[in-house]
Amino acid sequence: MLLKGKHIVLGVTGSIAAYKIASLASMLVKKRADVTVIMTPNATNFINPITFESLTGNKCLVDTFDRNFEFQVEHVSLAKQTDVFLVAPASANVIAKAAHGIADDMLTTTLLACQCPRIFAPAMNTRMYQNPIVRDNMEKLKDYGMEVIVPAAGYLACGDTGEGKMPEPEVLFEAIVRALTPKDLAGKKVLVTAGPTQEKLDPVRYISNHSTGKMGYAIAKAAVRRGADVTLVSGKVELAPPMGVKVVPVVSAADMAQAVKAAAPEQDIIIKAAAVADYRPRQAADEKLKKKDENLSLELERTEDILAWLGAHRREGQILCGFSMETEHLLENSRAKLEKKKIDMIVANHLKQEGAGFGTDTNVVTLLTKEGTEELPLLSKEEVASRLLDRLLVL
Repeated sequence: MLLKGKHIVLGVTGSIAAYKIASLASMLVKKRADVTVIMTPNATNFINPITFESLTGNKCLVDTFDRNFEFQVEHVSLAKQTDVFLVAPASANVIAKAAHGIADDMLTTTLLACQCPRIFAPAMNTRMYQNPIVRDNMEKLKDYGMEVIVPAAGYLACGDTGEGKMPEPEVLFEAIVRALTPKDLAGKKVLVTAGPTQEKLDPVRYISNHSTGKMGYAIAKAAVRRGADVTLVSGKVELAPPMGVKVVPVVSAADMAQAVKAAAPEQDIIIKAAAVADYRPRQAADEKLKKKDENLSLELERTEDILAWLGAHRREGQILCGFSMETEHLLENSRAKLEKKKIDMIVANHLKQEGAGFGTDTNVVTLLTKEGTEELPLLSKEEVASRLLDRLLVL
C-alpha cells in the first residue's frame, strides 16, 4: 500500500472542524502510515491532544519549547522525515502566516522547515473565505508550490450557508494519497467511460444492466492520482465523482457515443470501461405502455459500437483499451474483440467468477494485448486500475 511507512504530519488549527481530523488520522493509521499531529494552542480548545495521541501512538505536539521532546531540534528533525504535511482545518490566520513565512508556533515553524508536499484545507466563515486578502494569501501558497483544497459549501457552524466548509476526511485522505503518488501520467489526457447506459422504453421504463461504475471510477481515480488530465464519461451511478476529475454525465448509449466522439481527438489514452447497451428499443413510446396483452413484443435495434468507432478513427500515438465481460470462452472471445476493433488492450473478466463482475469491490481480470496475455489474481478494483495503467504505459 502506498501509505505504508510514510510519515504524514497533520497540522490542526483552531476551528470547529478540527474534530473531523480524528477520523482522518484513524484512516491513515489503518493504512499503516506513521502519523504525527501538530496543534496550534487554539486548536486544543476544540479537541484534546490526547485524542490524537491515542489514535496515532505518537506525541501530539503543541508547544515549540516543550522540553519533553523526542528529537534534538524537534521542528527541524520532524520536517526532515515528513512525506506530506496537511494543514486541516486551515484557518485564515495560519494561511496568512504560511503565505508570508511567519513561524511563531510549532505548526508554522515545522511547516516552514518542510520541503515535502504541503496541502491546506481552508475552513472558515464564508465572508472570511471570500475576503480578497484571504484569497490573495491562498494564491501565494499556490505560487510557492503548495496545494489549496477548494472547501465545500453548505451550512457552517456559525449559522451561515456558503463556501468555507472543510471537506470530509475521505477527500483529505485522497489529497494525501495523490501527493504521494508518482506522476508518471503528467501531461497526458485520459478519457474513461464508466457505468451503465439506459435505453428508454417509455416515460417510465428503460433497458439497462447491472453495472455500478466502480471499475471505471477506480480507473479515473488512479489516473488522476498519477497526474493525468482525466475526463470521465459516466452513466447514472451512485458514486461520488473522483477528486480532480472532469465528469461528463450521460444517460443513453447515443449520449455516451456523442460525448466520447467529442472528446476523443485530444486524448492520449482512452479506456472504455462502461457497460454500454448493445440494443435499444427501435421506437420509445410517448406514453406508458399498459398491460393490455399477456405478452409484449419489443423490436430492438443495435446501438453504435463506440469502441469500434474509436479503433477506426484513432489518431497516431493514441492508446485504446476496452473491457470484455463474458460468461464463456473468455479469452477466445476477448482476443477476437481486440483484433476486430483494432485496439491495444482488452481487459477481460468472467461474470461467473467469484469476486469479479458487477457491484463488487474486487475483480479478477486478464489483460490481453497483441504481445501476450497477463492474468491478474483477485485484487481490489483500485489495484486492478493501477495494474491496468502500468500495462498501458509500456505499450
